[in-house]
Amino acid sequence: KGKRGTMSLERCQGEWEEIEKEFQQLQETHKVYRQKLEELTSLQAICSSAIGKQKKGLKDLKQSLNKCAATTNEKESELIKDLKIQMKEKQNVFFDMEAYLPKKNGLYLNLVLGNVNVTLLSNQAKFAYKDEYEKFKLYMTIILMFGAITCLFLLNYRVTDEIFNFLLVWYYCTLTIRESILISNGSRIKGWWVSHHYVSTFLSGVMLTWPEGTMYQMFRNQFLAFSIYQSFVQFLQYYYQSGCLYRLRALGERNQLDLTVEGFQSWMWRGLTFLLPCLFFGHFWQLYNAVTLFRLAHHDDCKEWQVLHPQLLSSLGLAIRPAKVLWVNVLVLLNCCLCTSTCSRNNAVGFYGCG
Repeated sequence: KGKRGTMSLERCQGEWEEIEKEFQQLQETHKVYRQKLEELTSLQAICSSAIGKQKKGLKDLKQSLNKCAATTNEKESELIKDLKIQMKEKQNVFFDMEAYLPKKNGLYLNLVLGNVNVTLLSNQAKFAYKDEYEKFKLYMTIILMFGAITCLFLLNYRVTDEIFNFLLVWYYCTLTIRESILISNGSRIKGWWVSHHYVSTFLSGVMLTWPEGTMYQMFRNQFLAFSIYQSFVQFLQYYYQSGCLYRLRALGERNQLDLTVEGFQSWMWRGLTFLLPCLFFGHFWQLYNAVTLFRLAHHDDCKEWQVLHPQLLSSLGLAIRPAKVLWVNVLVLLNCCLCTSTCSRNNAVGFYGCG
């Protein structure tokens, strides 16, 4: 027993020495890490300062060129035009550089998170965050669809309606925060895409505070049915657009942080012919919701501010949106015609920015 105890103690002592040795190596590695981190912070500050200086210099140069343009001949005008094109290209390069540098948060992120650095330094981290954002949208779309089905067909209670409306408010608030973080990391999300999520947050809050009554019951079933249809269309739209975006990335034509609402190519038209009628029907249903709310606002029993004031403004927005979507799709059709006429010379013809 004494020998076994001695052997066991020796083994423990050997393991301790090995742990101590690894600990010393860990300390050295951590010391190097902290040094590199300080170097990184210093380089970030230098790059940010240099970019700011370059931007200021380009701005002053642009103003000088605009003054010179009024008194130049044709050759000089061409030179000025060429310089402006190069200056614009540099602005795009600065945008890509700043995606990897710490920056001050916008007003919204400052209010929600405070002055926290949300910049992700590696491409892998940026893509992982963007991919998680897309999955979050997909999972929440499914949850909201089943939640609306439950409220409409199974549980006709005010409590369940409140839970569903609170879930909508939380979902859209979370989307706006995540999209602001993506923008800080270089994602070129369209302004209207983020704006309509802010509006959706406000309108969901209005539904959440709408008290039980005749007006609420008159609009309830229509709203829940629309929520089911909207979630279904968003589900179809996600899979169509994610497939298109995956192909564009594989071709090297899209950024890793682009969302599943960006980009269009002529080969996408086949799937879009199935999706467009669903989108049109959904947006005209929104217009019908706006008309319904307008009628409710003039009902004799209408006393709730949720109908009388903000809902009238939302009705105007809902009425305008189908016209906007119609214009966007006219642009898609025109560009598809252009793509078809030139596809024999270039198979990759397409256009961007319709999202």
